[in-house]
Amino acid sequence: MLDVNNFEFMKIGLASPEKIRSWSRGEVKKPETINYRTLKPEKEGLFCERIFGPQKDWECHCGKYKRVRYKGVVCDRCGVEVTRAKVRRERMGHIELAAPVSHIWYFKGIPSRMGLALDMSPRSLEEIIYFASYVVTDPGDTPLEKKQLLSEKEYRSYREKYGYGFQAGMGAEAIKKLLQDLDIEKELEFLKEELRTAQGQRRNRAIKRLEVIEAFRNSGNKPEWMIMDVLPVIPPELRPMVQLDGGRFATSDLNDLYRRVINRNNRLKRLLDLGAPDIIVQNEKRMLQEAVDALIDNGRRGRPVTGPGNRPLKSLSHMLKGKQGRFRQNLLGKRVDYSGRSVIVVGPYLKMYQCGLPKKMALELFKPFVMKELVNKGLAHNIKSAKRKVERVSPEVWDVLEEVIKEHPVLLNRAPTLHRLGIQAFEPILVEGHAIRLHPLVCTAYNADFDGDQMAVHVPLSAEAQAEARILMLASGNILNPKDGKPVVTPSQDMVLGSFYLTMDNKEEKGSGMILSSVNEAVSAYQRGTAGLHARVAIPVKALGKTSFTDKQQDAMLLTTVGRIIFNEIFPSSFPYINEATRDNLFNGTPEKYFVYEKGADIRERMYDLPISSAVGKEYLGQIIARCFEIYHTTETSVILDKIKQLGFTYSTRAGVTVAVSDVIVPDEKQAILKESDEKVAVVTNQYRRGLITNEERYDRVIDIWSKAKDDITDILMKSMDRFNSIMLMVDSKARGNKSQITQLGGMRGLMANPSGRIIELPIKSNFREGLTVLEYFLSTHGARKGLADTALRTADSGYLTRRLVDVAQDVIVREEDCGTDKGFTVSRIQDGKEVIEDLYDRIEGRYCFETVRHPETNEILVNRNELIDSDKANLIVNSGVTKLQIRSVLSCRARHGVCKKCYGRNLATGKFVEIGEAVGIIAAQSIGEPGTQLTMRTFHTGGVAGDDITQGLPRIQELFEARNPKGQATISEIDGVVKEIREAKDRREIEVQGEAETKVYSVTYGSRLRVSEGQEIEAGDELTDGSIDPKEMLRIKGIRGVQNYILQEVQRVYRNQGVEINDKHVEVMIKQMLRKIRIVDAGDTPLLPGSFTDIHEYEAANKEAILSGKEPAVAKPVLLGITKASLETDSFLSAASFQETTRVLTDAAIKGKVDQLLGLKENVIIGKLIPAGTGMNRYRSVKFDDPNIEDQDSKELETATVE
Repeated sequence: MLDVNNFEFMKIGLASPEKIRSWSRGEVKKPETINYRTLKPEKEGLFCERIFGPQKDWECHCGKYKRVRYKGVVCDRCGVEVTRAKVRRERMGHIELAAPVSHIWYFKGIPSRMGLALDMSPRSLEEIIYFASYVVTDPGDTPLEKKQLLSEKEYRSYREKYGYGFQAGMGAEAIKKLLQDLDIEKELEFLKEELRTAQGQRRNRAIKRLEVIEAFRNSGNKPEWMIMDVLPVIPPELRPMVQLDGGRFATSDLNDLYRRVINRNNRLKRLLDLGAPDIIVQNEKRMLQEAVDALIDNGRRGRPVTGPGNRPLKSLSHMLKGKQGRFRQNLLGKRVDYSGRSVIVVGPYLKMYQCGLPKKMALELFKPFVMKELVNKGLAHNIKSAKRKVERVSPEVWDVLEEVIKEHPVLLNRAPTLHRLGIQAFEPILVEGHAIRLHPLVCTAYNADFDGDQMAVHVPLSAEAQAEARILMLASGNILNPKDGKPVVTPSQDMVLGSFYLTMDNKEEKGSGMILSSVNEAVSAYQRGTAGLHARVAIPVKALGKTSFTDKQQDAMLLTTVGRIIFNEIFPSSFPYINEATRDNLFNGTPEKYFVYEKGADIRERMYDLPISSAVGKEYLGQIIARCFEIYHTTETSVILDKIKQLGFTYSTRAGVTVAVSDVIVPDEKQAILKESDEKVAVVTNQYRRGLITNEERYDRVIDIWSKAKDDITDILMKSMDRFNSIMLMVDSKARGNKSQITQLGGMRGLMANPSGRIIELPIKSNFREGLTVLEYFLSTHGARKGLADTALRTADSGYLTRRLVDVAQDVIVREEDCGTDKGFTVSRIQDGKEVIEDLYDRIEGRYCFETVRHPETNEILVNRNELIDSDKANLIVNSGVTKLQIRSVLSCRARHGVCKKCYGRNLATGKFVEIGEAVGIIAAQSIGEPGTQLTMRTFHTGGVAGDDITQGLPRIQELFEARNPKGQATISEIDGVVKEIREAKDRREIEVQGEAETKVYSVTYGSRLRVSEGQEIEAGDELTDGSIDPKEMLRIKGIRGVQNYILQEVQRVYRNQGVEINDKHVEVMIKQMLRKIRIVDAGDTPLLPGSFTDIHEYEAANKEAILSGKEPAVAKPVLLGITKASLETDSFLSAASFQETTRVLTDAAIKGKVDQLLGLKENVIIGKLIPAGTGMNRYRSVKFDDPNIEDQDSKELETATVE
């Protein structure tokens, strides 16, 4: 028995007529579908039961045989086999065509494969196939040439002249004859010879032809199979016909298209039998050709065939293409049962790993489990009565449900799922009502809020799925964000506010100066109201019960506040006591200034002298959590997080922070500043009127005046607000709001931009506290609307970018321990002029070192070769003054498929080594794509010069990953040397660079800003003018390393400027994929094709073989492909076809007889296998477990089972 689900690879090719007949169960001869009176399929029609199988299970057409017991019987009356109705999804039929017909994909695609095989232009092919010209198929002994086109007139005159001494024909038959006559070996010899001599266009044409001819030779496909004698008919269930309510029928467009083919084919047969005149037969053949074209790809040639209401019919090609096509709709995305969706509401009482499921929903989702349990417990006699009980919701069902859902995680997903944290597992808790309860800390990962968002629930069914959900996907385990390794579950809003309020410090507070004996005393003093939370108090260090203090500190008194004592109670005893929000306190323990060692010292005085220390805000909470994760790992951290949540909610409630209109204080100085600015503007306007300055200058100065006014008012406002003011509390703690929003509330709204992005020079002088005038209100609406429009566009663009990134990197999986590469990757900190974009620490932490790094002064070894650089080692390296070093990088990994563990380094999501089987490509794509929505859409305008806009934000990221020629391109030097002189030529400037061997002159336009000056030394690849560099130029001049560095730095610049941190390794994975192909320049004696893209490994293998046998090796040069192009160039045709340009990819793959080795994720999803990543890898699939309770005989078998 063949195991349907276990195969090594998948091959695609052209089908020969014999092959098509062997698939078929019978010929479809009539265009009829079903009989409208009996609603039964017509015999020999498009739905015929004899060909395709019975419509009802185990029942033949005439009803003579019914029931399963006749399984496999073929009815003697109607000839229908008694079997399951689902065979109608797999059995095919065929149509014997009365004349051969060309397949439109091979004739009309670009480039035309038929044209290349025959060396004819698509134009002449079209004339032959659609019966406009004759073609000479055999010139005999006449002076005509083979493949020569003849018009009707010429044909007749040659016939009269030479009689039947030559053969010519028209239509697909003639083309078929020409294809059969094609001698592939001879053609190959001829083309290889041509390659050696030809140049320019001819050479390119020869390369393209060589590719097609070689494909036919290597794949075993015959060229004449591009012409069809037999047309396959797909199974009827895939082109169904259904009855609508009104008794009318809705049918798939394919049936109409098939019907037209059958009608024309039958008419042609009849005409041929009657011996009709040539012209009529030719016309009928042309119509048959057009009908088949429409069936295969409607609209590819001429006007598409339309159905009712002028709608073009959907042909076979359309069934595969696009988002609604077979690939993306059914194979890559499937609907699942055991799922539900509902609105989410907050569940503050939940633990990190729990979610609240509405009872009704849980009962429906876990129905089969509940039914089984009811039967096991004897509460129902059989499954049917158990089902009835569940549906009627008997009271005993609830107790069973409670048991069933214990320890059975469910998955929650919120669309759009931008990264892996968009689906997480939780243990369900039953709740009343209809809404799902969600833990407040996981909202950040889901990007969810409770304003009506909905979420979907899925139930993992098998034991393996449950184990994976529990071990890998449980929310309490997903604390770090895969994109940068920082905690993603940072408390927000109320929780931050509570922590901030709790840890604030105020020496004037009631109860300040108290000396307490224990933590309990502190709490009771607060509860009795004798001391406020912010009161400064002293407490013996011993009373805190912390082990993180030194022995000396244990004997001292600690100066702190009541709130901070309460705050520190939630952390483990070994965690440092947080007394101020500084990095020093977190890593080196509580600073010395808070301890009093001397006995009898005046503690109160020391208390009052201490400066105000910072309270715990949002960013600091994030640092605390990251530190907890480093020390205690996942489980403990999730417990601490729950405590922080509880504490935050409690004390933000106790704080009673509210906002009133009176909290916004408008500074008295505002009017004076406005008046002064108005006067300054009047002066500038006056200067303009007198013609002293241009309009542009006036505009710029007015903008400057108002910007300065706004800044002055902001500064005064910020100084005048009290730090205990509710609004300031929220802003300082980063719980909500920011400085600019306060300015708008209490200062002035300032300048607004109009829809084109130009700043309107009339400022909005009012703020929201005073209220806007009607004119001001309307001026400010531009910005609001633009904001919303931008967001919508950005989301779509970012989603498409993620899709392309996933596609190009989906097969990058960690597949081996160590690839043993001999190259490192040099890193130093990325900076742009003075501004540091990314520090060295961020670039080396969590990576393997390629070289032994020594201290520059003491020469001691800091890190050995091939050792992991953790955060301590990274700090050592940075502090020692090392500025650059070589690390193992994805970019220099030698693994054949995917990457190796050493080159990838640490897995950011877990903080541990990356495991073999981790799908790092997908993680990289999500990490780059997910923050895409936060990037801006804007282009920066530089001083009004048009051609010089530097793209930024999301468009810049797309430009880099698609390797496009950038907007506002910079001129770069091609040689090392010195800038000899910069001189003015007419309407442009010339820069002369003198190198050792040659001198180059670059001319640049006046508008562009120069980056170099005379006498400056420059290297090849340095920018001479401002702007973006074309990566392809960079590759040509500085080679692979140069372009890798450039793209990496540019991507990081865009993201870091927006405050988004992404680890280098994700960008490296993408760049590796963009550079994975090389272009063959000269094939030498290898089987490689010149001008084609090849994998580096294939190229090296071919060259090795050539050199061993003493032949000429091939020469190639690296190419940089954009991500879309790189996805389509992948070795897997399934992956490429499901991405874009489906028909083109499949046409190409079929001619080449491509084999898909199923290495990537998409291919395996498409054919329904487990993906070869994570637990789906072969090495994990064959693991067996040993159960001591099994009999001995079984365990012997288990021992012989091999484990890869």
